[in-house]
Order: sequence, then C-alpha cells, then structure tokens
Amino acid sequence: MDAQGLDWLLVPLQQLVSWGAAGAMVFGGVVPYIPQYRDIRRTQNADGFSTYVCLVLLVANILRILFWFGRHFESPLLWQSVVMVLTMLLMLKLCTEVRVANELNVRRRCFADFDPHHFWHWSGFGDYVQCVLAFTGVAGYVTYLSIDSALFVETLGFLAVFTEALLGVPQLYRNYRHRSTEGMSIKMVLMWTSGDAFKTAYFLLNRAPPQFSVCGLLQVLVDLAILLQACAYAQRPPKPAPHAAHPASAKAL
Repeated sequence: MDAQGLDWLLVPLQQLVSWGAAGAMVFGGVVPYIPQYRDIRRTQNADGFSTYVCLVLLVANILRILFWFGRHFESPLLWQSVVMVLTMLLMLKLCTEVRVANELNVRRRCFADFDPHHFWHWSGFGDYVQCVLAFTGVAGYVTYLSIDSALFVETLGFLAVFTEALLGVPQLYRNYRHRSTEGMSIKMVLMWTSGDAFKTAYFLLNRAPPQFSVCGLLQVLVDLAILLQACAYAQRPPKPAPHAAHPASAKAL
C-alpha cells in the first residue's frame, strides 16, 4: 500500500500529535507546581518555596500576553500564559494563607502601604491581586500607546521571555542563602527541567520568535543548576537563615 493510501490514517494521526503537543504546551507548565502545592498543603509550611517564583512568572506571562497583541505567535503559547497566571495566583493564595496562619503578633502589611521593605510579603492574598492588576494596567496602557513601534514590540517580547528565563533564580538564590533545598519539591524542579527542555524544542521546531528559543535554553541551564544544588546540599545540615530569631524576617525569598 502506497503512502497516498495511508492518508486516511496518517493525517488524523498527525493532527492528534499536533493537538497533543499543543495541549502539553498549554497545561504542561503548571504540572510541576502540583507536587509543591500538595506538599505545602500537607505540611502547612511554605518556607521552602520562594514566592518570588510566582512574581517572576506573573510578570513574564502578563508581558507575553501583551506581546501577542503586537506580534501574533502560536496560540498554545498564549493560552499557556493565561493558564500560568491563574496557577500562580492559586499558589500565592495558598502560600499567603499558610504563612499568615503561622505568624503570631505580626503587624499586618498591605500593598497600599507602598513599603519597599515588605514588597511581595503582604498579609492578604487580595494585596497580591491588587499589585498584579496595577502592573497589568500600567503595562497594558504603555503597550497600547506603543503598539505601532516594532522596536517596542520586540523589546516587550524579549523582556517577557527573559523574565521567564529567570524563573528559577529566586529558588536558586534561596537555596544558596540557606545552604539547603529542604522544603523544595525535587519533583517540581525535575518537571521544570523536562518541561523547559520540551518547551525549547517546541520553540525551535515551530520557528517561534528567536527570543523564545534563546531564553528557553537559559531556563534549562538554571534548572540544571538547581538540581546540582539539591545534590550538593543533600549531605549538609541546613544553614540558619539570617536573623532567624525574628519570625517576621525569617521567610524564604
């Protein structure tokens, strides 16, 4: 049987593979956070997870959504950003509730205080939502005014993927600061690594804007560095965080 006679099988199979790859791209990014989310709920301790990871991903994906208005890229990448924003808000909600429940006699901190010393360490989930909405509003307005500038659009795209490439840096720094990966889900990092490798290959094969591919490779390197930390610190006792005697300031970055 020649190749034309197999078209009835090959064409649907190719479509199925394409849909599967698109689905993996949209939802695959959130899978690494499932074990971390479950660990935090089970232990009622969020110290091992850096909420700055949420900040990095929120900024990166909001910028990527805005970039889409200036340069339409693959739809799965757009939907991935929407799903990731919702996922990071859920992670922040859980981390905030757990942290506040464990803090005693600590002054309430809110976004409206505009205190840089307590940025991203507020006492209520609503404060994080306010910050995200404020950033989205300002960035959206600037994008609306500059959408006709090719230089601005390309810069916006670079900032989006470069910010996402720095996703693991807060966790990398937190691990280095504490000389420990205790409380960090190794499953999460392994899924980061495999997901970022898949994502980078997807960028290359689908000829996504070059910013995506370059920063995807950088992201994989950061993931590997965190895995090396997990191996290096496995046999060491955790180093006490600076000012550990003060519960309000002993949080992971």
